[in-house]
Amino acid sequence: MPKLSKSEVENIAQLARLKLTPEETALFQEQLSAILDYAEAIRRLDTTDVPPTTSAIPLTNVMRPDEQHDGLSTAEALANAPDTAENSFRVKPILP
Repeated sequence: MPKLSKSEVENIAQLARLKLTPEETALFQEQLSAILDYAEAIRRLDTTDVPPTTSAIPLTNVMRPDEQHDGLSTAEALANAPDTAENSFRVKPILP
């Protein structure tokens, strides 16, 4: 695939609302061209015998079983609250 031109990189940067220095434009010109070359190489691969999949590796559940534990007491839950009233957190009203 042909290398991206400087104006194409500047157009991409403008669409992404990026201000690039001339050095960054040259760097991204090389990097974006390499990405497009790699995408083209992948596009050319023969995948006719490859079944469609949603994941490249088998998925397994890695979660542990639930275990019941005692929760905090009301006093423990309110211990670091800046303001409390009647065993509840007191917060400033959001409406006047």
